[in-house]
Amino acid sequence: MITVALAGLGKMGLSHLSIIRPHPLVESIAVCDPSAPFLGVLAGRTDVATFTDYERMLDEARPDAVVIATPSFLHADMVRAALSRDIHVFCEKPLFLDTADGVELTAVAAERRLVTQVGYHNRFVGTFAEAKRLLELGAIGTVTKALAEAYGPVVTKPTKGGWRDQRAAGGGCLYDYAAHPVDLLTWYFGPVVRASGSRLDGVFSTQVDDTVSSTLEFGSGTSAQLSVNWSDESQRKMTTSVTLWGTKGRIKVDRQEIQVFLRPGAEVPQGYTDGWNVRYTTELMPAPWFYVRGEEYSHQIDTFVRRVEAARASAPGTGAGLEGVNTFASASVTDEALAKILADSRGESTENQTRPAPRRVAPAAPKRGLLGGLRRALLRAVLAAPRSRARRAAPPASPAARPSAPAPIAPVTPTDTASTTLAAVTPIAPAADTPTATTTQGGTR
Repeated sequence: MITVALAGLGKMGLSHLSIIRPHPLVESIAVCDPSAPFLGVLAGRTDVATFTDYERMLDEARPDAVVIATPSFLHADMVRAALSRDIHVFCEKPLFLDTADGVELTAVAAERRLVTQVGYHNRFVGTFAEAKRLLELGAIGTVTKALAEAYGPVVTKPTKGGWRDQRAAGGGCLYDYAAHPVDLLTWYFGPVVRASGSRLDGVFSTQVDDTVSSTLEFGSGTSAQLSVNWSDESQRKMTTSVTLWGTKGRIKVDRQEIQVFLRPGAEVPQGYTDGWNVRYTTELMPAPWFYVRGEEYSHQIDTFVRRVEAARASAPGTGAGLEGVNTFASASVTDEALAKILADSRGESTENQTRPAPRRVAPAAPKRGLLGGLRRALLRAVLAAPRSRARRAAPPASPAARPSAPAPIAPVTPTDTASTTLAAVTPIAPAADTPTATTTQGGTR
């Protein structure tokens, strides 16, 4: 059994809370958010401990792990505060806005032997994982070209206010939306060597980008086109897809299905035939033990909880739980790719590009109204989640995805809306001493 803290009660924070709270391996939960109404509801109707100060929560709740679901510009300082207290960390994507933070904090987590995970949930979707497996088998030969796309109706009219409208806060389509298909590409092909022809254009936004396009080159020689638009009102919700052309076939994959064309004479994996094959995500991944928004969200949290439990239960020095899908190391590769796209769009060199540290931004003005519609629905899910002192038996472990063939999918080895400004956090000391708490508040994502 482990204890968990969560920072940020926005859309993603409430989604994670509704999944974490009934998890059989989670003993207690604490949350931090500047929203008094949300905290009041949780304090009055659940057993969740509530805080408005992030570092106070870490010091008083003393969790084994923390889930960070705050605006992107807050991530680095909040992760640093958790690692300094030897707390395992799950952080929403993108990991950091400054790639130097990724280098530093990935190394700190490794030195302290702490479990890390980042919220790139597509790696837990059965169809995307099946594409990864087929690539590793060489099913479509050498991949010569790829197309990664993401479209959705996030910004469909001129908007003002909020951290997503501020470049320095990590807003914009590139870091908040394009990060997902870029992460799939780095999962499949490794680090981006060069970005070219990159454009970050506005449709309705004036301070950030609403569309992203770029050509990405990988060390293997594969070239990928990236096309992303979060101002596409023809979509009901976000859709992400990847198309891969190889010397022996073609793969087109999204969250719902994977279409595979194998040329006659190619070595055909078990369960496939020459020509066209279609498999669905329901065939390729198990039903979740608890469902909110999508199977992948439940599976990624379950994986993180089990990794932390394994690390706690193992003997020192064994490294149990440290390897896994979506570690800081693998997410930092995606951060580097995003930095190259941003640099190229500005006409800068993309060789060894590190994004300059963003300016500290002022908190966005709170939106009017007590609760947004989606946040109300997610809060209801949190309150409705079963939780009792008589714990249920733990569900079977959630794999990253269920493979189509008998051979298991090999674990991925890393290539290794109100917000308040986070105050300065005490730097990590060489020793494991707990630093003096500073006043820190997390925003909502």
